Amino acid sequence: MSMDLQMHSDSKVLSVFDFDGTLTFHDSFIPFLRFAFGRRFFARRLVRMAFPTLRCMRKKLTRDELKEVLIKTFLTGVEEKWLHAQAQAFCDANWTRLMRPAGLLAVAAEVNTGAEVTICSASPAIVLEPFAQRLGIKLIGTQLEVADGMLTGRITGHNCRCGQKVARLKAIYGPLTHYHLRAWGDTRGDYELLAAAQTPHWRHFHSGWSKKRRSPLEKLQLSSPGR
Repeated sequence: MSMDLQMHSDSKVLSVFDFDGTLTFHDSFIPFLRFAFGRRFFARRLVRMAFPTLRCMRKKLTRDELKEVLIKTFLTGVEEKWLHAQAQAFCDANWTRLMRPAGLLAVAAEVNTGAEVTICSASPAIVLEPFAQRLGIKLIGTQLEVADGMLTGRITGHNCRCGQKVARLKAIYGPLTHYHLRAWGDTRGDYELLAAAQTPHWRHFHSGWSKKRRSPLEKLQLSSPGR
């Protein structure tokens, strides 16, 4: 056995799952806000997002900036303890309708093999904590700034998507070359994560996704210089 193969076989497995759209049927953050604040309050506040959303559609505002506006609009001055309680209640009430059964089986299978398993998501970590706890795995997510027990409406650091997913994994686990990285994702925000993985899975749990179609990541790799 060559040294490269020996190093590969001895590497610990790091299994990383995107959350929204990968382990779930759809986005979780907007439904969480509707659940936590109630439909009337949610609808009134959502009106404030119309202009920023239009600016994002016109490329005047990035997705990360739009996310920051959404967090500022809904979560400024909110008690952290209250938000934790709402996150737990949301998980309890929506687990069955939100989570993909095939995704749950895959997470359990990775855990049973002894892999290091984590969610890595752009959604606020505080919202996803009950889901990660129920799955029995670790969690990396966008961090919300808290001062004196109250949310400031700002993000700590960066939105955990695109290259930030890889950066956060390296910050927590060290060089990813020390692992055999398996990754599951479903959007542009997961490209860098999937590109870093030895075993990438694109929309793996999407029953309507044809396995014969190339993923956008594969198309990007094929069009890259030197390929």
